[in-house]
Amino acid sequence: MAHNTTTDDDSTDESTPKRAVILASGGMDSATAAYEAQERGYEPYFMHTSYGQRTEGKEFECAKQQADELDVSFLHVETSHLATIGGSSLTDDEMAVEDADLDSEEVPDTYVPFRNANLLSMAVSCAEANDCDAVFIGAHSEDFSGYPDCRPAFFEAFQQVVNVGTKDDTTIGLIAPFVEWSKTDIAERGTELGVRYEFTWSCYREEEPACGTCDACAFRLQAFQNIGVRDPIEYEKRPDY
Repeated sequence: MAHNTTTDDDSTDESTPKRAVILASGGMDSATAAYEAQERGYEPYFMHTSYGQRTEGKEFECAKQQADELDVSFLHVETSHLATIGGSSLTDDEMAVEDADLDSEEVPDTYVPFRNANLLSMAVSCAEANDCDAVFIGAHSEDFSGYPDCRPAFFEAFQQVVNVGTKDDTTIGLIAPFVEWSKTDIAERGTELGVRYEFTWSCYREEEPACGTCDACAFRLQAFQNIGVRDPIEYEKRPDY
């Protein structure tokens, strides 16, 4: 069995056609990861999951728009188990989404317990079933400061699960190209790549307009402010961060 290593690069033979499943949330990080995959010579194959999150309708709409924009395959998987399990303000209506605290080092209430393991498992199944060479995920450094399943060590460990748990002749690389990057770095790279950020959604609370005051909105607005570009989506409030 070939053993790949989780990395921000890849080592697939450039002479052969490559395909990659993009774990497409509908957000700006995964959208940028899709364009990055394409830039690296992969044909993106979008996989989007709805798991009972507050803004699942808007996220689905954005992920589908991104796939249409890139003219690539799109798979929508609906699950409900993460919402049924609960434990996160993203899936539990009884829990309020807290206002942004960009300096907090605590795990926020928006953490969905072990979500990325669930979603990556589905993405790897999709990759193996469709002869794809890689799975791309848009996690980055400001994610893993608060979310344990976004840490580099998690992706490295999950790569070993992929190596052991797939067929011996299967080689699927788990690629997190921005894992050491900030949100600002991603916004800057996406702008260079021409990502259509008007087709992305980050808000944890609302499906339109974005609230502007949850953690996801704050990190996103701050990133665009840092690179001097106006975020193209609509906000109820657009604070300076």
